[in-house]
Amino acid sequence: MKTIALFVHDPKCSVQSANGIIRALSPHYRFKIFGKNPLEDVFFDDVDMIAVPGGIGDSESFRYLLRNNGDLIRHFVSKGGKYLGICMGAYWAGSHYLNILDNVDAVQYITQPETDTRRPHAKAIDVTWNGVQDKMFFYDGCALVGNSNKFTTIATYTNGDPMAIVQNNIGLIGCHPESEQFWYDGYSWLKGKYHQGRHHSLLLEFVNNLMK
Repeated sequence: MKTIALFVHDPKCSVQSANGIIRALSPHYRFKIFGKNPLEDVFFDDVDMIAVPGGIGDSESFRYLLRNNGDLIRHFVSKGGKYLGICMGAYWAGSHYLNILDNVDAVQYITQPETDTRRPHAKAIDVTWNGVQDKMFFYDGCALVGNSNKFTTIATYTNGDPMAIVQNNIGLIGCHPESEQFWYDGYSWLKGKYHQGRHHSLLLEFVNNLMK
């Protein structure tokens, strides 16, 4: 069974998002948890993928949380280790943070041309995932923009911007397929819109393909 090292530091890196990833991917993967404290150089030696979930991903948070382990993550990815970033974790793959992408960057979707939303609050946003239209939990997620010849697009927003991509050993998702029912129940306008676990299956498929 392959192992995923999952970064958690609540609330900056959400336990809710991390738990959703575990729920979506268990029992198919084994998990190791790590945070901001310095890791031994061998920590990732038995790891197949590093996963960074959603959270409050401003630049100050990044410098505080990955000051100790950012170089280890970059080294892991540079040697072919897999990286999964969801929402904040996708932003952190970008040029202002880990800088592990090639000719693509993670930008705030709500600032993009012809976006269907200009507000960062929680909502079920329209996406197309592998050709199928759907609504997925969104909270100020990123679009992945750049040279489309450099990555494979898995999902898009309504304006055509990539929402989920794979570039070599890196997989990024701007929305929250790991979302659970209580996320929806916490907002009156989202009640009754839970995906009934369907998006967990999409995330599992996404990770399985990335692991190949």
